[in-house]
Amino acid sequence: MLIVPIKEGENIERALKKLKRKVEKVGMIRELRSRKQFTKPSVVARNRRLKAIYVQGLRQAELDK
Repeated sequence: MLIVPIKEGENIERALKKLKRKVEKVGMIRELRSRKQFTKPSVVARNRRLKAIYVQGLRQAELDK
């Protein structure tokens, strides 16, 4: 649970902005979206591997220049 301390006389918009930043930093929305539907561990591992291959290719292309 996230807690956003509000100072005396602080604007509600400022408190909402703090809450939004905290939620984004913690990754709460990303986690909720990923939990919406189940993905098999093998699919997760495959996607992670494909992303690693893609990033490695980008880095290698950068070094070749």
